[in-house]
Amino acid sequence: MTAPAAAQQAGAAPVQTAAPAYPMTAQGAADFVAAVEKDLFDYSVEASRVNWVNANFVTPDTDALTAAINAVGTEKSVKYALEAAKYAAVPGLDPVIERKLTILRTGIVLPAPTTPGAATELNEIATKLSSQYARGRGTLNGQPIAGSDIEAEMGNLERTPAELSEMWASWHTNVGAPMKNDYARMVAIANEGAKELGFSDVGAMWRSNYDMPADEFAATADAIWDDLKPLYVALHTYVRTKLNEKHGDAVQPATGPIRADLLGNMWAQEWGNIYPLVAPEGAGDLGYDLTELIEAKGMTEIDMVKAGENFFSSLGFEPLPQTFWERSLFVKPADREVQCHASAWDIDNKDDIRIKMCIKRNADDFKVIHHELGHNYYQRAYKNHSYLHLNGANDGFHEAIGDMVALSITPEYLVQIGLLERSQVPGADKDLGLLLREAMDKVAFLPFGLLVDKWRWGVFDGSITPANYNQAWVDLKRDYQGIVPPVERPADAFDPGAKYHIPGNTPYMRYFLARVLQFQFFKAACDQAGWKGPLHRCSFYGNKEVGRKLNAMLEMGASKPWPDALEAFTGTREMSGKAMAEYFAPLKTWLDQQNKGKPQGW
Repeated sequence: MTAPAAAQQAGAAPVQTAAPAYPMTAQGAADFVAAVEKDLFDYSVEASRVNWVNANFVTPDTDALTAAINAVGTEKSVKYALEAAKYAAVPGLDPVIERKLTILRTGIVLPAPTTPGAATELNEIATKLSSQYARGRGTLNGQPIAGSDIEAEMGNLERTPAELSEMWASWHTNVGAPMKNDYARMVAIANEGAKELGFSDVGAMWRSNYDMPADEFAATADAIWDDLKPLYVALHTYVRTKLNEKHGDAVQPATGPIRADLLGNMWAQEWGNIYPLVAPEGAGDLGYDLTELIEAKGMTEIDMVKAGENFFSSLGFEPLPQTFWERSLFVKPADREVQCHASAWDIDNKDDIRIKMCIKRNADDFKVIHHELGHNYYQRAYKNHSYLHLNGANDGFHEAIGDMVALSITPEYLVQIGLLERSQVPGADKDLGLLLREAMDKVAFLPFGLLVDKWRWGVFDGSITPANYNQAWVDLKRDYQGIVPPVERPADAFDPGAKYHIPGNTPYMRYFLARVLQFQFFKAACDQAGWKGPLHRCSFYGNKEVGRKLNAMLEMGASKPWPDALEAFTGTREMSGKAMAEYFAPLKTWLDQQNKGKPQGW
């Protein structure tokens, strides 16, 4: 819920029976855009409230209300996109109006065709899939276990390979498989909608939303991955060796791909939970455990959120509004189903910002809180723009802001906020451990961040058919991640559905871009703060100048092409993996030494 309702398919105001007719002139286009922005602004407020209630009270009734509301949003979005395509051809357009017309045309996640009933069917399916995920259960030792709990247990080092395999297989089978036919139908409807908008398919439409041609964007993403792939392969080789030493050849062979359930995460997308198994001797003990520090300090879930707010306050940002504390969801209720997946919300496009999380008092959620607050502060920074500019410069920006702040959760920062004693700060001899721990999440994520939408692009363009949905997913995970399932997958499996963002229809390329952009932003902030030490030890906590420059970029919202916003904070107009490679350079050197004589890749 970090983008305008037009892009998110969320909304709730009556559909106008007929849009006002504006002449096909530059002024007519401007008047059309102004009318659309007013309609979508009003609509998005009510829509956000309905979606918020559904996410916090998952019932058949709220599912039905949400499906109906979002169908209205889809119809509006498609209608306005079709009209925007006509106005885009008008000569002499004001550049701002021209950009807004582009946003209207490319900003729809799932476009429905104008066929009667299509929008309703599309949103009923989308809501059903999302709620199926929310109600999903796996098993552990034969007993049912809910989503947020099974995610935590996958990272429990006390679990045996057999238990991990059971949880992995039961979750993927129970949650994913029932979605397959509905998902295929949803794809077919959305593709019809994309074609009406002039795109070959939904994937091409998604890729057209980055201020560059769709094919050029795909090539840019591939180029970034090519730059960082050697770092990932080195990490994969090292971790595979450690898992082989721990579990033996029968569980994890010394060569080839890694078994998916052994990496501490249901999707093998981040491996930080198994850091203790791979920690380098001598440098591996960081001297502190953030989860233990949180527990020792007696921090409540609210205290953890307050700590996140304090970081932004230290940069000069205004405190969060009182309504944030009154209306957010911080703890999983005991009496009802909720969507526990962490998200940031902007209900009224002004000041009613919230987060929705089932916070656990651990290091992961401490970082996630900082991440979600990054969305909220971004939303508030650009609130004075017109509706279609109420968004990040591109979707990767929105994800990267909070991640950049989370990178600043360094030992120095923990000392500054009173969580860590100065005497506990690890010395330079621990740097490899710190970097490896960070890489287990940040670097490990890169190929997964890329393949989720690579799979969907193939689904949308027809090169991946329903009969091949699962095999294509397994193949991509093997090819990009070097990961394989712990058990044979049945013919009717639909493992992609077991990942929230697939049934939730959240484009995933934003997370891949965010992994890269956060390091560009972080390096720029550290340079501005005058940091002289190793990049990975930098904390810009308390630096008002960094806060001023950061806010200047955030305030731009989507009012300018993303290269303009990137340049405003970093001085460069290109997304690049160079800052990330610099951050992890000492680790790459060390990994290469550890991997000498071992087969690379899979």
